Amino acid sequence: MAVEGYDAIVIGAGSVGLPSAYFLTLEGLRVLVIDKAPSAGQGQNKAAIGGVRATHSDPAKIKICLQSLEVFSTWKDRHGTDIGWVPGGYSFPVYRESDEKLLKEILPLQKSFGLDIDWVGPEEVRELIPGINEEGLRGGTYSPGDGQVSPLKSSAAFWKEARDRGCRFKFGETVTELLIKGGKIEGVVTDRGTYYSDVVLNAAGGDAREIGKMAGLDIPVTPESHEAGISAPVKRFFKPLVVDIRPGPEGKTENFYFGQIDTGQIIFCYTPIEPIVGKNRFSTSEFMPIIARRLINLIPRLKNIMIRRVWRGLYPMTPDGIIILDRVREVEGLYLAVGMCGQGFMLGPGVGLNMAKLIASGKPAIEEEIFSSLSFYRDFYSKEGEALR
Repeated sequence: MAVEGYDAIVIGAGSVGLPSAYFLTLEGLRVLVIDKAPSAGQGQNKAAIGGVRATHSDPAKIKICLQSLEVFSTWKDRHGTDIGWVPGGYSFPVYRESDEKLLKEILPLQKSFGLDIDWVGPEEVRELIPGINEEGLRGGTYSPGDGQVSPLKSSAAFWKEARDRGCRFKFGETVTELLIKGGKIEGVVTDRGTYYSDVVLNAAGGDAREIGKMAGLDIPVTPESHEAGISAPVKRFFKPLVVDIRPGPEGKTENFYFGQIDTGQIIFCYTPIEPIVGKNRFSTSEFMPIIARRLINLIPRLKNIMIRRVWRGLYPMTPDGIIILDRVREVEGLYLAVGMCGQGFMLGPGVGLNMAKLIASGKPAIEEEIFSSLSFYRDFYSKEGEALR
């Protein structure tokens, strides 16, 4: 069995682990990434629909996603690699007075943390989303700095850049043990080798809880299953990703969201009212009838579009809907970047930057006061979660 030493070990080569490894190499660390999948980005990363928004109501997520947007939007200029970045923003069209009140109330907070967002009237929403159902349309929010990225292209890009900077990758290996001695991390054991480091980052997504148990921790992350789909390509006719925050008329869905990617396909997903807990990723028979009705109700011209495929991915959820970024107090050298609540792709680069800074210098890249709200040691049951998940 292999025995190797590194400055840092990252568990997970997905939406969070890959950017973390990349930024750790920029800090000059010798990094190892371990993943049970056969290659980079083959877990939940490839199930993401690629939307990247800083349009949140949680200050830490706003700050971190602004950092992600900076990384994604400048990637091609910095590295010469096309990752499918499509600017165009996010739009939340509104049909109910209560939703208008909610979104307008959080605008000052969003702006105070650097988000470029505003309320726009019905006419501008119609211009942003041609063919949108005009009946009862009150207007909506629009954040032009948001956009879309290809999860597959970006994961390959992060992998390549990290590899070219000396990062090692061990694919097809399952972590079976965390090596801990005297309250300090010493490395990890997999089914194929032993790897030493005094820094280990748990970025294991839906497996985060199982990894935590190896250190005697109960990490409150529970995977939930969400379904998505994609159409055949059509001529681009709208730019922003669209989020309808109304519950569905069938009583099974909360918001639903969709966008048109750089190659013309329309990609879509919805949030079920009753969480589907577990790691089952088989597609369901009810998804397409439900999402089709909602899409056609909002944009009638979509009624004849051809659907190519559907799939399911996992949202590693925390009880309060807020992510966990922290150093573990009980085990020196063990760090957590888990519980992304279905937003690991959009958060990933910002999370990676902050965790690399925290590991290398002891301080995150955003203000420590804001970063502390993501603590593993917070009261997870003191709030109901954010308005814009």
